[in-house]
Amino acid sequence: MLTRDGRLLFLTRITRLFAYGSLSVVLVFYLTGLGLSASQTGMLLTLTLAGDTVVSLYLTTRADRIGRRRMLIIGAVLMAAAGLAFATTRNLVFLIVAGTIGVISPSGNEVGPFLPIEQAALSQVVPSHSRTTAFAWYTLAGSLATATGSLSGGILSQVLQRAALTPVGSYRVVVLLYAALGVLLAVFFTRLSPAAEVSVGAGSAGPAALKTFFGIGRSWDVVLKLSGLFALDSFAGGFVVQSFAAYWFYLRFGVNPGTLGVIFFGANVLAGVSALLASRLAARFGLVKTMVFTHLPSNILLILVPLMPNLSLAILVLLVRFSISQMDVPTRQSYTMAMVGPEERSAAAGITGVARTTGAAIAPFFAGFMFARPALISVPFFIAGTLKVIYDLLLYNGFVAIRPPEEAR
Repeated sequence: MLTRDGRLLFLTRITRLFAYGSLSVVLVFYLTGLGLSASQTGMLLTLTLAGDTVVSLYLTTRADRIGRRRMLIIGAVLMAAAGLAFATTRNLVFLIVAGTIGVISPSGNEVGPFLPIEQAALSQVVPSHSRTTAFAWYTLAGSLATATGSLSGGILSQVLQRAALTPVGSYRVVVLLYAALGVLLAVFFTRLSPAAEVSVGAGSAGPAALKTFFGIGRSWDVVLKLSGLFALDSFAGGFVVQSFAAYWFYLRFGVNPGTLGVIFFGANVLAGVSALLASRLAARFGLVKTMVFTHLPSNILLILVPLMPNLSLAILVLLVRFSISQMDVPTRQSYTMAMVGPEERSAAAGITGVARTTGAAIAPFFAGFMFARPALISVPFFIAGTLKVIYDLLLYNGFVAIRPPEEAR
């Protein structure tokens, strides 16, 4: 049973990812409608993601010392401010400043400081034996909120255009909705109780410089190793991000965007639901074994997708792959929280999260070159699957013997 703070953290995740999802489907259309060129839009989105990464690292590595609630409120204010700025100016310089300093999600995925700090706070308010289950439902709630937000943003803009609003005007309404949800998010965060914070007097031994700048003390070695492995996994995944996977289906089988939307909506719902099974498996086999033994077959299926001879089989393999591919998400989050002290959790989640973001940002650059050459369009699947298998083997070898406290009892 979730506490009041636990329920509130679920509500903030749903609100935020609904906002991210709604914005992601119209943002590029909105920016180009303002008169930005494709290259200017790409540069703006790249700088936006880079800025979000820096903001996230700064706030999360200080949250456990300065206050989790305070940092979450700051993040929500930056989200609202960025949305408001995007809705009121078309000046490229102002947009770059707002996107870099503020919190904008071009992809519908988590950005900013919210996820790491919420993970730390959620770990604080649920018993250790229930942590993985809580993260599983937390993952599912986010997946459904993103899907619903994407659907709502698209429908809202279409309805407004039918009501005689210009396309840019309809997109601006969605951007303003994003800003309003940022304000609502800040209000929700003010309601968090002191139970979500690190207990007074909590501390850890460790190099003073690392603790001062990164918020990590005794757990630095574990955080560094996990960050390297998570970066490898995300780098591999960056070769087959959803937009590239959809593009592959278009190039290989000529699938239209409408059908692709249905395919990947179903795939993401399956991925979210699969997270619920992860907690049951982890209770029986342990967090690391669940991470590895569910992730390995999903990576083999990823390699098999481009080898399928027809569209039906390719979709089937993709859907089966999605149905098990996200079981490592709540277990990975739970394991990271278990292996560090309560006073290091926000920083640990922030550092590992930045490592994942950085790894994922590099790979699409190389994948783009491959998709530009017809003979190489399937190569990203092979690279991604192989690197992910290597990640699984390294993770198992390095951490299977390092069990979290609740498993060692």
